[in-house]
Amino acid sequence: MSKFLRGWVILWTVFRYGLDEMVLTNFRHPSVAFVVRVLTFGRNLSAPRGVRLREALEHLGPIFIKFGQVLSTRRDLLPPDIAHELAFLQDRVPPFDSQMAVDIIEKEFGKPLAQIFTTFERTPVASASIAQVHFATLTDKHGQHHEVAVKVLRPGMLKVIEKDLALMHMMANWLEKLSSDGKRLKPREVVGEFDMYLHDELDLMREAANAAQLRRNMEGLDLVLIPEIFWDFCHTRVMVMQRMKGVPISQVELLREQGVDLPRLARDGVTIFFTQVFRDGFFHGDMHPGNILVSTDPRSFGRYISLDFGIVGSLTDFDKEYLAQNFMAFFRRDYKRIAELHVESGWVPANTRVAELEAAIRTVCEPYFDRPLKEISLGFVLMRLFQTSRRFQVEIQPQLVLLQKTLLNIEGLGRQLDPELDLWSTAKPFLEKWMVDQVGPKRLWAELRNEAPRYAQIFPALPRLVKDFLEQGSRDKDLDLKRLIAEQKRTNKLLQTLIYGAIGVIVGVLALQLYLRFAFFA
Repeated sequence: MSKFLRGWVILWTVFRYGLDEMVLTNFRHPSVAFVVRVLTFGRNLSAPRGVRLREALEHLGPIFIKFGQVLSTRRDLLPPDIAHELAFLQDRVPPFDSQMAVDIIEKEFGKPLAQIFTTFERTPVASASIAQVHFATLTDKHGQHHEVAVKVLRPGMLKVIEKDLALMHMMANWLEKLSSDGKRLKPREVVGEFDMYLHDELDLMREAANAAQLRRNMEGLDLVLIPEIFWDFCHTRVMVMQRMKGVPISQVELLREQGVDLPRLARDGVTIFFTQVFRDGFFHGDMHPGNILVSTDPRSFGRYISLDFGIVGSLTDFDKEYLAQNFMAFFRRDYKRIAELHVESGWVPANTRVAELEAAIRTVCEPYFDRPLKEISLGFVLMRLFQTSRRFQVEIQPQLVLLQKTLLNIEGLGRQLDPELDLWSTAKPFLEKWMVDQVGPKRLWAELRNEAPRYAQIFPALPRLVKDFLEQGSRDKDLDLKRLIAEQKRTNKLLQTLIYGAIGVIVGVLALQLYLRFAFFA
């Protein structure tokens, strides 16, 4: 019942903020214009459409806010007024009462706020869909003072999210049953992945662990800063981390005024993404502009600062190798290899004609090579590929949905920083090096080094193990022979019993016949 109630709330919000009018006004047919006039009669829709869309998403809650955050990074696909308003969803969602934040902190720590932090700013510095952030200072157990950021989970989030997720699961079931594309798109699995990521975001201890892992992974790269986690001050609903100072990456003009090399920053962003995906298989999955700053500190000038680690993605070795081979084939315009990879991986039916799939992929991708990023709409390319995938019954891979979303975020950031960025040529050298590392002597040496502890245990015992194996083999042969003989004896006894039983039955039948015959003649 609650799912249907939530559905009515969504429909009412769409009507209240005039989102139906925003869609219908794109149609020029006279009958549609008449429907618009009827639907808008008596409603006050004087607010700009971007404002109405943003307020509607805020009213509907965290899942819809996240949807708006993703849209805000695609200024190439949205009208400027809507993109500008949706950008406010990245870190300027209306905050909740600061006293509630203090109450949550004190409940988690079991002590008054003054005993936890030296100072605490009650006005939040940032507010997002899941949590809000306050600046503070603290003294650690070694007596050192630190400037920190305190992230506090919004109260009552679990109940709100589960209502929306229940509705999404219901709609996914409908789509899978009613749509011809439902089974191929795997909507239930996709919603399941989204469900998992959202629930992960509600555990700030998990987010702290994600941040610590990314910080270790990125230490030697010198392109990105990730805050240190203060584990003694972290709980499920409160996370305390190092305070990071920088300029939001969306403030491009300010970055340019301060002397940041924007084209280099754009290239570094691509390098960071591909390093996290292909080297580590562990990547930041929520890279919208509200989560990224640029350092202006002389010691780390021009480096990225990553924030908000509630959503991270991970890939298996199979996923990484498959994706890398697809990317490399794409960069080389080897469309036949892409088609073969789709068949080999089972993404398309085994009876798919490779030549036809190759021609379809070439038709979509070829026109976009050698163009600067400003002339390429990845959204349009994806739409064309989706149409092609429908024709060849390509199955959507739920585990790669987050990666696809993150790639769209990266493209949106790159477009803002450097419209001339060539995404393909920037990524190609990295992937070529990665592929060489996977099959070259470096990979062999790394595998030997990883297995060395096991080899160190096995080698000293190897002669004994060989001796035991040979002796065991001899004993096993004797045992097998004895078992075979015993089994043969049991079989013989069974056959004898059956034969004697059959003879007894035959003799009994003959005796009965003789008795009846003598009795009849007598």
